[in-house]
Amino acid sequence: MSEFLVPRPRVLEAIRLALKRSPVAALLGPRQCGKTTLARQLTSTDSHFFDLESSLDRQSLAVAAEGTLGPLRGLVVLDEVQTMPELLPVLRVLADRRGAPARFLLLGSASPDLIRGASETLAGRLAFVQLGGFDVNETGPDNTARLWARGGFPRSFLAEDDAGSYAWRQDFIETFLSRDAARFGIALPPEGLRRFWTMIAHLHGGPLNAAELGRALSLDQKTASRYVDILCGTFLVRRLPPWFENTGKRLVKAPKIYLRDSGLLHALLGLRTPAEVRSHPRLGASWEGFALEQTVGLFQAERDAYFWGTHGGAELDLLITRGGVRVGFEFKYTESPATTKSMRVALADLKLKQLFVVYPGQRRFELDQGITALPLPALPAEATNW
Repeated sequence: MSEFLVPRPRVLEAIRLALKRSPVAALLGPRQCGKTTLARQLTSTDSHFFDLESSLDRQSLAVAAEGTLGPLRGLVVLDEVQTMPELLPVLRVLADRRGAPARFLLLGSASPDLIRGASETLAGRLAFVQLGGFDVNETGPDNTARLWARGGFPRSFLAEDDAGSYAWRQDFIETFLSRDAARFGIALPPEGLRRFWTMIAHLHGGPLNAAELGRALSLDQKTASRYVDILCGTFLVRRLPPWFENTGKRLVKAPKIYLRDSGLLHALLGLRTPAEVRSHPRLGASWEGFALEQTVGLFQAERDAYFWGTHGGAELDLLITRGGVRVGFEFKYTESPATTKSMRVALADLKLKQLFVVYPGQRRFELDQGITALPLPALPAEATNW
């Protein structure tokens, strides 16, 4: 099974729109999520592709970047651009040329420094597109269980068997620990960072307590928080913020923390097969994180996603708000979802237009007024209607 057999039309269209409205577009995501594959699908005979991990391409740009890129027309792709941040000022000059003879697509293995540097240097000239792993719309509803167990990284999802997928994910983790982490500013040795990352896996779906994380590794709270920031900036961890509103109730203020890819979560927990996932005590949390990531991605709600909770026990796994409209989501690993008092409180207090209970079944049905049980594969259709 090949990565090229999984079409990603929504992402391709997002890149095209970004390049249409801005002279420079940046496609950002973790390593091995398919950025280069997508970029090559956009290139044609008049396009130009530079791999900045290639010594030849790197040398040509290091010696005379403006002289090399300036005469080019059409689409110019710069892969692994985070390895040469000194190109950003050159791109600013080229982007400001009259008539915009070239469009530049930057591919970066998400780096907080790259995002900050590009935003500052190319302000007003740059559009960002985020890329994660495959989603259920791309893999098809029949592959939902496989996508959950293996995660969305193409080589993990498309591996010949579960053993190959698990081995690829462990190799990905080791590469990040031994090479990438230090580049991003994490000073922990690989074994220490693995413990830190594994602790986050055990906290998956729960409140983030940076002081507790730090104490386990003899780090101060500030350093632990910075390491969490870096893992979030590389799109490997999600910090879900709480929603605040004056409802007369004491609200939970600590963010929640999730591993963004369910396959990496399972690898860090040592779960090799779908059967081991289903028998693990963190099964419900795993499903919650997987379904949450699918929802946020399909609804394109990166900047509009929150959770809500009160100290009285009422909570909502995910709140998406846009244009004054609020939709809530609960994620339940059960074949027979039912309404709860917490759901009714959230529906009323937050004035939700709709509350969906996303579950691993096959049938959509009404649970109560304003509350609907929704199979996860039905999410793409709901997102389209949003």
